[in-house]
Amino acid sequence: MTSARKNGPLRGVSLHSGLLESEPTMVYEGGVLASTRMNSSPQTSIPWSPVRALCAMWAIAMGSLLAGCGIQEIPQASNAVDAAWGEVQNQYERRADLVPNLVATVKGYATHEQETLQAVTEARAKATSVNVSPADLDPAKMKQFEEAQGALSSSLGRLLAVSERYPDLKANENFKDLQTQLEGTENRIAIARRRYIEAVQAFNNVITVPPTSFTNSLFYHKPPKPQFSATTPGAEKAPEVKF
Repeated sequence: MTSARKNGPLRGVSLHSGLLESEPTMVYEGGVLASTRMNSSPQTSIPWSPVRALCAMWAIAMGSLLAGCGIQEIPQASNAVDAAWGEVQNQYERRADLVPNLVATVKGYATHEQETLQAVTEARAKATSVNVSPADLDPAKMKQFEEAQGALSSSLGRLLAVSERYPDLKANENFKDLQTQLEGTENRIAIARRRYIEAVQAFNNVITVPPTSFTNSLFYHKPPKPQFSATTPGAEKAPEVKF
């Protein structure tokens, strides 16, 4: 070391030996102690070219454009309609489940009302036989469903009118409980129908009004959903059940 200092500063001489090439070593460079890492192969980097930048900007712009043109909104609105229709069917089924007990209770007091009781039973059987899934929902099947449920509503109205003639029937606790349940169910039906109408209106607007209608034409091709139609005045209002 003494002879080396006499001849000048050490250049490129490692202070550590036996290290791997990838490990850092301490060397003298121009008389200064420095750390360096010996690599067997130089690192390479991919340059950020203008073409790559333009592609990234185009992808971001297209994503924002599609998001604002209904690419997500259309299926979400369709799912909302399906859920609302399922609730409509659920409430109508709830009403149908009350009919057998109601008929049996009335029959115990109004033995001379067989025609009315039979009409209610038949209307219930027809109403429960018409099941329309959201995927199969179209104007024709919607009309069939409405007609079946409307017939049951009419027959139930006649049955409740008959009960007015029988004071003992009106005083029956089971009958009064069934009336209360029926009234609550009719109110739930009215609410479910209204929510379905609102969901369908929102969905139909999304698929028919630009710019989201263009997305539907290009990607989804979904037709408008059918709406309920008021076949009688006040059909959208829950019938009043008098005690």
